[in-house]
Amino acid sequence: MSNNSGTTFLGILAGTAIGATLGILFAPDKGSSTRKKISDEAILAKHNLSEKAYELKNNLSHTAAVQKENLDTRIESLVSDASYKAEDVITTLESKLRDLKAKNKKLQKTV
Repeated sequence: MSNNSGTTFLGILAGTAIGATLGILFAPDKGSSTRKKISDEAILAKHNLSEKAYELKNNLSHTAAVQKENLDTRIESLVSDASYKAEDVITTLESKLRDLKAKNKKLQKTV
């Protein structure tokens, strides 16, 4: 869930809670009954908010785990590529060294 959708959801949830509270306050009912309804609505809103916060936390944790996995894979790939390139450079240098040694031997024999 993106930050935008989380903010939107919280706005909708807050609007719903405010609307329900105002509806209860303006409904013709006894004071004790109205207070009970407000209390029940507040408990329900708190429960819904807790559930959504838990879902958001789980989604963020999952996203972080996936991104860490992707990063680990990329790092492993980069290290592997660097190792192959280093091996290529070493092989090339060894070949040039052999050539230089051969040329050096020829020069030593001609002197």
